[in-house]
Amino acid sequence: MIVEKEYLPRLVFWETTKGCNLRCIHCRATALDHMSPDDLSTREGFDLLDQIRSFSRPIIVLSGGEPLYRKDIFDIASYGTEKGLRMVLATNGTMVTKEIAKKIVDSGIKRVSISIDGGKAGTHDDFRKIPGSFDEAMRGFSNLKELGMSLQINTTIAKHNYKELPEILDLALRLGVDALHTFLLVPVGCGVDIAEDQMVPADEYEAILNWFYDRSKDVMIDLKATCAPHYFRVRAQRILEEKKGGIKPQPFVAPGTRLKAGHVDTITCEGIMGDGKAHNASGLSAMTKGCLAGTGICFISNKGDVYPCGYLPVTAGNVRTTPFEAIWRDSKLFANLRDPGLLTGKCGICEYKHICEGCRARAYAVTGDYLSEEPFCSFEPKGQAALHEVHQLHQEAEEELPGLRMTWSDEAKTQLKKVPFFVRKKVAGRIEEFASSNHIDVIDPDVMSRARAVGERG
Repeated sequence: MIVEKEYLPRLVFWETTKGCNLRCIHCRATALDHMSPDDLSTREGFDLLDQIRSFSRPIIVLSGGEPLYRKDIFDIASYGTEKGLRMVLATNGTMVTKEIAKKIVDSGIKRVSISIDGGKAGTHDDFRKIPGSFDEAMRGFSNLKELGMSLQINTTIAKHNYKELPEILDLALRLGVDALHTFLLVPVGCGVDIAEDQMVPADEYEAILNWFYDRSKDVMIDLKATCAPHYFRVRAQRILEEKKGGIKPQPFVAPGTRLKAGHVDTITCEGIMGDGKAHNASGLSAMTKGCLAGTGICFISNKGDVYPCGYLPVTAGNVRTTPFEAIWRDSKLFANLRDPGLLTGKCGICEYKHICEGCRARAYAVTGDYLSEEPFCSFEPKGQAALHEVHQLHQEAEEELPGLRMTWSDEAKTQLKKVPFFVRKKVAGRIEEFASSNHIDVIDPDVMSRARAVGERG
């Protein structure tokens, strides 16, 4: 099956090396204390970036291992920047001296994420297995902050630290980071060995995600629950409850996320141009749906193997033997992940499956089938009766249309109303900008289609 052209990668995670100076107990990889001879070479890395840029413009997350183990990491970052890609660095922070911080900035990297796995130094150090790693990471934050780098905290949530989440959020606010992304533990790699002891039960996950929703209302940094697609279901449920209770709910995308939108990211939303297809929309932290494995993101290993995400160990191909675009477009694995109709178990009948889909990696880890139901979700689907209500929530706006500066035909307005409300204003603005620059007086569906085509080529 040939994958529809409209699916474009939003985020590409590249495991630049397995070499790392820490030995974290949850790591999806088995870290080495040196670079692997199997790592993609500098030339292969440049070629990979060229292949990606030839048909898309995703964020490239340079990860590891510890990416700063690579002597050519700044050459790679600079090359990607020159090609017009948004380059991001995911590090444990312990190697970020003042000199390294300057090199990071000079290479054009747009954001640095640093992993912090506890609100207290002891919790973090126990998890990372290196005493003093918390303090070294804090120095890394400080060195980057002094140079104005956009910063993000990544936190893996497990039994050892989930009660410290409020402290971790307070730390993020004190540090002045732009984002806090939480990763719910997936039992792969080293995580398999600790899964039984460290996996948070489904009901606790539910409480954590509800806490996350509550805090998303009152903090002006981007809060994102990663590897927790059921957060989208929780969020939709809470908004529906607020509406039914006569409370004006917040937008589907939280204030902190909206505040950060447009900084780096490009997202892929279905129906963004009112035509039922998937297209790009600007926004660093805009959230489209839950599990994006193989639909909006993918993971490339240090050896060039392409996976739907870093936690789902089923390969779609290898860039050393197959062009990346061919893997992205033609992989049967990716095609299956792009079809929610193939989901089984309660995910298959869930009214929220189109905005959640469950974690395909956890499903695979527990059952061996990446299309089976999410094993760490306590929600019981209510079926088709609730489907229309959920669909309406995801589509409706606080107002039907944003303020329009130009004349739109009735047909064009109808199409615009089908655009998800959290990107509707931006889409309308881009279409009007296209029309104005081309001396078009009235916007109709044909103009919208032409504007979309220009956006896709960009």
